[in-house]
Amino acid sequence: MQKLFLTFFYSGLSPYAPGTMGSILAGLIGFVILQYFHTDTLFLLTILITLIAITEINKYEIKTNSHDDKSIVIDEVVGLWLAFILSSATITQMLLSFVFFRIFDIWKPSFIGKIDRDVKGGLGVMGDDMLAGVLAGICSAGIWQLIGYLK
Repeated sequence: MQKLFLTFFYSGLSPYAPGTMGSILAGLIGFVILQYFHTDTLFLLTILITLIAITEINKYEIKTNSHDDKSIVIDEVVGLWLAFILSSATITQMLLSFVFFRIFDIWKPSFIGKIDRDVKGGLGVMGDDMLAGVLAGICSAGIWQLIGYLK
């Protein structure tokens, strides 16, 4: 059950770009949730998953003596959902959020990289993606506002 959760329904076991595969699945599920429920539902689910993930990642890292295994993609889920929450539920903004999130998650600029390097355990694994998600959501919302202003 732990592996199912941490790999987000085994999407993190993809031999090709597991983080991107996890993000794609997270995006699809996030989209469906936002079509049928209010943004608050996704927000509360994100908080719940974050708390469980930190605990389960800590247990996993102790058991495997590893840090931030590439198959763990639950952090991508939380990061992308934070971006969706901060931007909006339009298709365009969700796509923008996805692109910005993947850029920040892969590039790891500034504090994102610092968290990735310096914070250990579940909080470190989750923290860089959470910050990448917040920045992606802000960028997506900003671009959307700019597009609206230029019209």
